[in-house]
Amino acid sequence: MDTQTIALQAVTKVIGLETIPSTQSLARSLVRSQEHATLVLACRQTNAFDRFGNTFPATEGGIYFTLILKPGREIPLEALTRALQNAFADTLGKVFELKTKLTADGDVLTWDKTSHKHKKIAGILAEENESGNYLLGAGIFVNNKIPAPFKSSCISLKTILGSETSKELFLDDVLNNFWKEYAFL
Repeated sequence: MDTQTIALQAVTKVIGLETIPSTQSLARSLVRSQEHATLVLACRQTNAFDRFGNTFPATEGGIYFTLILKPGREIPLEALTRALQNAFADTLGKVFELKTKLTADGDVLTWDKTSHKHKKIAGILAEENESGNYLLGAGIFVNNKIPAPFKSSCISLKTILGSETSKELFLDDVLNNFWKEYAFL
């Protein structure tokens, strides 16, 4: 069985949109009517936010999604966050040979040789609703041009590599890595 088959089998439904204010907000409004492992996916978000309520640049070229999870058991939010952080780190490390650093607040950092410091390449936002369902939101800068106010703290994969990456293949690999970790939570 190949990697793409595993990832696609685990996602039960994809709700794909070009532009949306926030995948997390839309998933929050849809969670009751959707099944386990529904993926809300957008090419761009106009009102993306992190767990502290701060906005971040969810511009064209990135991957932005919220995964609706209904596991039927309690899972600590920190464990969900770490599983998705590890999935991003595994993809960045194994496919692109990048070293990553995971933060306690859900970010994935990678080394920027130009500025000689770690910069944010992905962020995760996990939340649980009153029904015991989970929303696992994420954004990763893949082929983005990072807006000027965020250049000192964020970086895209395209900037690091000097060329574009297939967002579809990247997402497939991340989801494959995530489902492997999720199975043990």
